[in-house]
Amino acid sequence: MLTIPRRIILVAATALFAFLGPLSLTSTPLFVTDELPKQLSDEAFWNLVTEFSETGGYFRSDNFVSNETTFQYVIKDLKKTKPGGVYLGVGPDQNFTYIVALQPRMAIIFDIRRQNMLQHLMYKALIEMSSDRADFLSRLFSRKRPAGIGAQTTAEELFNAYEDIEADRQFFLDSLQAIQKQLEEHHHFKLSGEDKANVEYVFRSFYAGGPDLTYNGVGGGGFGRSRMPSYAELMQMTDGEGENRSYMGSEENFRVLQDLEKRNLIVPVVGDFAGTKAIRAVGNYLKQHDAFVTAFYLSNVEQYLFQQDDDWSKFYHNVETIPVDSTAAFIRSVFNGLAVTSQPSGYGLRSASLLSSIPDLLKAFSAGDVRTYSDVINMSK
Repeated sequence: MLTIPRRIILVAATALFAFLGPLSLTSTPLFVTDELPKQLSDEAFWNLVTEFSETGGYFRSDNFVSNETTFQYVIKDLKKTKPGGVYLGVGPDQNFTYIVALQPRMAIIFDIRRQNMLQHLMYKALIEMSSDRADFLSRLFSRKRPAGIGAQTTAEELFNAYEDIEADRQFFLDSLQAIQKQLEEHHHFKLSGEDKANVEYVFRSFYAGGPDLTYNGVGGGGFGRSRMPSYAELMQMTDGEGENRSYMGSEENFRVLQDLEKRNLIVPVVGDFAGTKAIRAVGNYLKQHDAFVTAFYLSNVEQYLFQQDDDWSKFYHNVETIPVDSTAAFIRSVFNGLAVTSQPSGYGLRSASLLSSIPDLLKAFSAGDVRTYSDVINMSK
């Protein structure tokens, strides 16, 4: 297929405008969309965060870390999607592993909780300031860096090295100050007093919980079937074939993530999946920049949407406003044995990570073939 450079299109459009004369107010304006930037300025990044965001809402958990143990299992198939797209997601740092795998042109993370947006800003500051994975973990958990670890250290060796390192209160206070300085003085983000208090609350939880921090918070691992995986355990998981694809799995993976953060291309947004603003604003932005979505990580948010009147319908109508490629995929996490899959269950949670085609689901939704949560699970594999 012949590809015409944008510069030529712009010149042609300008010449056509000159030939036709000024357009009437009722005419459709001629315009050429801009490509997605390779780097966002601090001002542009903060404008996207604030302009796309909705008023923060409620969720029953702090959700500091994931409780999904098979989230890497879909990466091999996920990488078959068309490259060069945009990644969308929800929740905390499990998004980073998908982002590293796909290396999108931009990533946008939604969550109904403003706290999640602020947690991503905390991550952003720490990742930018860190020299490597070991330095990042040292800062994240306020623990002095152990000796003898470097670029070739495996994830298992890395977390074993931190296992007996105690939290350092002064290091925590110094790191908290460094985070706030990075966000406010380096990037000039305008955080309110409440925002800064929430950043401290999140960071203090990582300080108190250390690498054993779980979805349930500090000391929330539990026992037996209710046991939650810790941050350290999640970062040592594999893709089911023995390869650790997490953003902490290798120094190379961490560098990919760090590069995107430094270029302001991972944008956290406060947004309700069933809301009227955030997803639609992102859709408009992507259309204006001639961009398409490669993947949309949903966790199990749909499960809640189907329990809340017609919120599920509102969500799919929102997704209809997003430009997607024909290969674009939803990434779903399905709990409680609702999915038929060969994936092993994790920590008694019976969770499974599945993919489904975004275009196919939207087509089924438009035809009236999506009415229940079971319908969308059955479209996943």
